[in-house]
Amino acid sequence: MIALLIRDMRLAMRAGGGFGLGLAFFLLVAVLVPLGVGPESATLAKIAPGILWVGALLACLLSLDRLFALDFEDGSLDLLVTAPIPLEGVVAIKALAHWAVTGLPLTLVAPVLGILLNLPDAGFYWLVVSLLLGTPALSMIGAFGAALTVGLKRGGLLLSLLVLPLYVPTLIFGAEVVKRGAEGMATSTPLALLAAITAGASALLPFAAAAAIRINLR
Repeated sequence: MIALLIRDMRLAMRAGGGFGLGLAFFLLVAVLVPLGVGPESATLAKIAPGILWVGALLACLLSLDRLFALDFEDGSLDLLVTAPIPLEGVVAIKALAHWAVTGLPLTLVAPVLGILLNLPDAGFYWLVVSLLLGTPALSMIGAFGAALTVGLKRGGLLLSLLVLPLYVPTLIFGAEVVKRGAEGMATSTPLALLAAITAGASALLPFAAAAAIRINLR
């Protein structure tokens, strides 16, 4: 399992996967929004939580179509299905690798980009906490969407249409945590709901994704 995790992380970095592409997109969002909205500090501070979370969500979405596609193309996915390792575990490891090269770097870079958007000082801690807690759900939900579209030609657009509605609760509660934290309000309720989404996705979606892969490979 560890070997599979290391392999997927190396492939993501070598094949122009999520690492550099996601960070570059996240940076572009943080730079372009102030240019389009205007330099007013109050306006930027108000929209910063939502913009940062939307940027992180879309950055995670960029590399999802490659999650199983490369293994499908070279036949590795058939070997993984018949391997002694449970396919549900393979799905979870691939989602973890995707998070390690996309979600984790975005979480670490987010405070720097928060400065560009004039995020209040009180919001930086909650920005990191919410992304650290919510981005694993984005990767796991994305793995489920990638499993549904594996083997389809030009399945990237369909994958986006399938995954984006499922991302909405994570986006809402993640941005709400940062907003409430920046305003000095209680964050326990949206934080608990965000944790519940991540826990539920991590517990249930590997089984759903594994079933979808088996059906698509028949």
